[in-house]
Order: sequence, then C-alpha cells, then structure tokens
Amino acid sequence: MSLAPASSWCRPHVARRPTARPRIEKPSVERKHSSKGATSPDTLSGSAAHVEGDVVSTPSTPAVLIVGAGPAGLLLSHLLAARDIPSIVVESRTREAVEQTIRAGILEQGTVDLLVSSGASSRVLVDGHRHDGIELRTGDAGHRIDFPALTGRSVWLYPQHEVLRDLIATRVAAGQDLRFETTVTDVDASDPQHPVVLLTGPDGAVVEVRPRVLVGADGSRSRVREAVTGAASNGYFREYPFAWFGILCEAPPSAPELIYSSSDDGFALISQRSDTVQRMYFQCDPDIDPASLGEEQIWDELQRRVPGTTLRTGPIFQRDVLRFRSFVASSLRRGRIALAGDAAHTVPPTGAKGLNLAVADVVLLDAAIAAALAGDESRLEAYEEAALRRIWKAQHFSWWMTSLLHRTPDATAFDRLRQRGELQSIVESEAGCRYLAEAYTGWRFATE
Repeated sequence: MSLAPASSWCRPHVARRPTARPRIEKPSVERKHSSKGATSPDTLSGSAAHVEGDVVSTPSTPAVLIVGAGPAGLLLSHLLAARDIPSIVVESRTREAVEQTIRAGILEQGTVDLLVSSGASSRVLVDGHRHDGIELRTGDAGHRIDFPALTGRSVWLYPQHEVLRDLIATRVAAGQDLRFETTVTDVDASDPQHPVVLLTGPDGAVVEVRPRVLVGADGSRSRVREAVTGAASNGYFREYPFAWFGILCEAPPSAPELIYSSSDDGFALISQRSDTVQRMYFQCDPDIDPASLGEEQIWDELQRRVPGTTLRTGPIFQRDVLRFRSFVASSLRRGRIALAGDAAHTVPPTGAKGLNLAVADVVLLDAAIAAALAGDESRLEAYEEAALRRIWKAQHFSWWMTSLLHRTPDATAFDRLRQRGELQSIVESEAGCRYLAEAYTGWRFATE
C-alpha cells in the first residue's frame, strides 16, 4: 500500500478583519411552513406579515440562530431550551442524510454525562458500549491502557449518527424550530452585534433573520465562519501525508476493546459499531480510490498490520477514505457571532476528539449566550480564549497520537526505531499511560 510522497506541513493563514459589507437592502421573505421538520414561521416573527408574492415586510427576530444540525448545533439548542431561550436550528441537508452519516464513535466520559444529565439521550447508556481501555500494539506485542485504574473514567462506543438521532428526536418532541434543507444564502456582519442572515428553504422561498446571537456550527465548510474571520480559510492548518481507508463489515468484534496498532506496514485501528458490525481502518495514500481494492486485498492489509490477533471477517458493506487534516480558525467570535464544532476546528480522528471537542465548545457557549442575552457580554467576550485552551490541548493530543502510531512516507530506519522507543516509553511508564488515559477519556469541561 503506497503512501503520499509529501511530508506534512503547517500553514498559518494570516487573519484579517472582516471588511464592512453593505447592509442587505432586499426585502425579507418569509418561508412558508414545510412538513420537512419545521415549525410554523409565525413563532419567529411574532406577528402576521403582509405578503406580496414571496415578499414579506417583517423579518424574523429569534433570540438565537444556529446554523448546522450537527452535534454542536443540536446540543446547544437543547441546552438553551432548558434555560427557556428559544433558538432556530437550520441545516442544509435532509434529516435522513444527517441521521445516516457515519462518523466518530467514541464519546468521552464528560460527553456521556452531559447527554444523560441534560435529558438529551438516555439511549447511550442502553445501546452504547462502555469501554474501560484500549490496546496499543507494536508488532505482535500489545499493552492495555486501563482507563478506570489510571483516571477513574471510561469512554463509550456510541456512533455520532446515533447521538444525532437522539438530539433530533428530542428537539422535535419539544416542538423546537428545526429546519432541514434550509441553506444560508448570505450573512451580513457589517454590524457584528446585529447580524442579518438570509435563509433559503426547501421550497425556494427566502427569509431574513435578525438573531440576537448567531452561532456557526455548520461544519468544516462553514458559511458563517467568513463573518468571523474575514475569509473562510483564515486560521492554522496542517494536512498529513496519509489517510485512513475505512470499512464497515458484517462481523462480530475481533477484540473486546479498540486496538491501535503500529507496524512496519503502517497503522491500523480495529474498532466496533455493534455486536454484529465492525469498523476498521488502515493507513493509506490519501488519493487512493476506495473502489480500487477488492475485499481480499482489504483484509490482507488489515491482518498484516495487526499480527497476533486473528481478525473476524465478513461482507464489507461500506468503504471510504478519511483524509487527515487539522484546522483552527483565526478567531472564534466577533461581536455576537460565534463558531463551534468543526466550523471552529477540525482534528485528525486518531485521538477521538472531534465530537467531544464540539461538546466542550457548546458547554461554554450555552452559559455565555445566556449571560449575554441577560445583559452581561463578558462571558461571550471570553469564549474564544476559554475554548482555545482546550482546542489546542486536543490538537496536540491528536497530533501526538497520530505521529506516535503512523509511518510517514519519508521515515528512515532511525525514525522507525525512535518511534518504537517512544511507544515503549509510554507503555512502560505509569505517568505516560496516565497522560494518554486522561486525554483520551477527556478533560473536565470548563464552564468559563
């Protein structure tokens, strides 16, 4: 299996202040009620509007507009509702597409505790699987990292699409305003204390929204980010010279816990999704075509990288290539516009930090928005600094786990032996194992 010839690099983008854009002059347009997950728009404007064709004179003025129905956006809406703060959540995809997207599967202890205590999900404790450790392997030698013994904490295997199903069901049952197939047409941030957003609904109609707070939780290709950073790409970026070839297969777990295996042939991760479905990855060239390998080749690649364990095989029903990128936006807040989740940062999947980092953002934003709407802007002003402390710790841990376990294209024999020495230094040291366990199971959430 070939790897990309280029080495990784770090590219800081120079942040510039967003230039003033002219205030939107076009008349606002109210979206008609749609059966696709939306509640009545009358709850937004607060009054009847005079309609001339598609044009309505009264814009919507919700307390909070959240762009993106991912983990960050949906959980923030849920937490704000517990404070009696209404919000609108808009998502460009269909509900079915959101609920069927296969993503991360590891939830930190703090994430699970918050989902349960807030009433967002009880199913995580029923259908999720608690994992008390992982196995680090080099060659045919394995070492278990015992999470409870080292930290008193655990993680849960509960895929992101299940989290999203729980959050969507909770929002719908509560009668909250959740709009699918609704895109952001424009964001006017010339006055960042009073942003104006144009939305286009599934029927093609447009609505102007003037929220008191705007949150961009719309993923790595965020439309809101430009209103905060001046350009969507402004920030700090690293791309790695390899990727993961991922599969889902019909087979019971090959091991009781996840195996992170570093070998001369490259990295492999043996994970799970359920008692009958496995999720597995192996390091590959980022430009490889997922359809170019036959099932026998895939199983050969995986088995060679995990000597000492006989993998359970079965029909492969999904395959994909996951590129490795890290990104942190140059700014996370401007006025009353804030970023959260992948709109603010992305990490490689090695450290299982993506979804959990989004939850940490939301914990801070929930309190900050509540205070701002009550007249105290200080927490919102401090949001970026508070969030970045955890973000950069998570970026380091994700980079460290990646560099510890993967083979780089230009690695020499010295580099490979040094890498093995680093891995041995970790597994043979209680302090090293404790650091890994603390970071993997998650640091305590900051509240301010």
